[in-house]
Amino acid sequence: MPTIRLLNEQEALDALVDLCEVLSDCVEGGASLGFMSPYRPDDAIPFWQGVAAAVGRGEVLLVVAEDEVGRVLGTVQVGFALKPNQPHRGDLMKLLVHRRARGLGLSRRLMEAAEHAAAQAGRTLLVLDTATGEPAEKIYEHFGWSRTGVIPNYALFPDGRTCDTTIFYKRIGESVG
Repeated sequence: MPTIRLLNEQEALDALVDLCEVLSDCVEGGASLGFMSPYRPDDAIPFWQGVAAAVGRGEVLLVVAEDEVGRVLGTVQVGFALKPNQPHRGDLMKLLVHRRARGLGLSRRLMEAAEHAAAQAGRTLLVLDTATGEPAEKIYEHFGWSRTGVIPNYALFPDGRTCDTTIFYKRIGESVG
């Protein structure tokens, strides 16, 4: 059974190779994550170094799923809103599960851990966006997230096609006043 845990900055840097592999696999699998194909694991190094630094500054929670030997199979992040009028909000970002580890319930476990950690950090509202019509959209609905709407032609798939984006939110922890 894979282990789910939060990483600190150094642990994120130590897992850099695995994190890069997971992100590359998801982009090359067609996920709209902000990167274009071809996307090799080495291309992801600056991204994950930035995430690790943000973890160190307390701006991001980084949750991973690891196999029995500590290899990262999936990950999700919660970014904390930095505006003074949004101390209760976080952005759920980049739910990634390597294609070889799909179907094991890791998305659910990663999401539950991220929501719990965000609530522990005082967040009561999470938001996310995802490519409309893709499998992740159904996953978020299944996990109790509420759809707010669709923005047409919001982003590109890795192959250059445009995609609409669906926005979701979920209240966690204590209810917002």
